[in-house]
Order: sequence, then structure tokens, then C-alpha cells
Amino acid sequence: WHRPAEFRIASEAIMIETPQIIDISPPRTTAVIRVCCPREELPCTMGRGVRELLDRIKAQGAQAMGPLFTHHLRGPTDSFDCEVGVAVDRPVRPAGHVCPGQWPAMRVARTLYRGHYEDLPQAWAALRAWIAAQGLAATGEMWECYITGPEIGSDASAWRTELYLPLCGKGV
Repeated sequence: WHRPAEFRIASEAIMIETPQIIDISPPRTTAVIRVCCPREELPCTMGRGVRELLDRIKAQGAQAMGPLFTHHLRGPTDSFDCEVGVAVDRPVRPAGHVCPGQWPAMRVARTLYRGHYEDLPQAWAALRAWIAAQGLAATGEMWECYITGPEIGSDASAWRTELYLPLCGKGV
């Protein structure tokens, strides 16, 4: 799964690792904040949301159990409709914009993308092309899990984002 695969989208090469079909189970308890905003407002809105999310779960005595993620409820266009969240060690109570959530059990196509967040649309397109080549179909939801990012430095080639596309049909 760690061998890089190059997929050509338009005239540009986007590096994603060879995708895998996996079953995610059991569901994971999460804390989330809903984000609905225009594309140009996403960095600022997401930054505020992450700060509130981490502050509110800490105030409740819960602990993050992994990296931050975004659950896109629909494919991004000129606006975003998503949940920003983190798996937690126990359920949280609603507080401010934070709500309890769940990363459900599901069958997904998963890959690892290396690079800047601005190129994520091309990485998603590469994963969708791979799914289509396998004769599979995705549900329309998208999950991004931020393994490493700007917090480790400005060299985007070191940033890692796991991409998960839930698949239609037989699942977990």
C-alpha cells in the first residue's frame, strides 16, 4: 500500500499511493463542527472551527484519538458543506458549535495523497478515476484525514492526507 502510483489528470501528475478497498469497522466516536462557507473563506473558517473544536473537547475532559478530518457532505464547488472533526475517547456533549458525531462503519476506497491542500481536487479526481477503472461507484461523500500538514513545516511534499471515498453496494 505504500508504493506510490502516478495518475495523470489533465496534463498534471498527482501523486497518490495505490488505492485499497477496505472496510472500516467499528464506527468511531467523534466530535464535529459543521462548516458551510464559500471556498475563499474556508481556510479562516476552518481555522476558527478547529480551535473551537479542540478547546471544547478539552473543556469536557475528552481526548483526541487521532488526526483532524473533514467529512464533505457533498463534493466541494464554489462553496463547502462539511464537518470538521476528530475521533475522541468518549462522547462529547453539544457545546457552542461542537456536536457529537460518528465516523461510520463503511466500505471505502482509501489512498494517501502527498502535497499541498490546493492540489487535493486533483488527488480526488485521481482516486475517482481509479474507482471507475475498478468498475465501482462512490456514494458522493468524501472523508479527508490530515495525517501531517502545515504544522510540520512549509514543505508541502511532507504533508500527508488520507482520502476515503465510501463505496456504493456491499459494505461492512
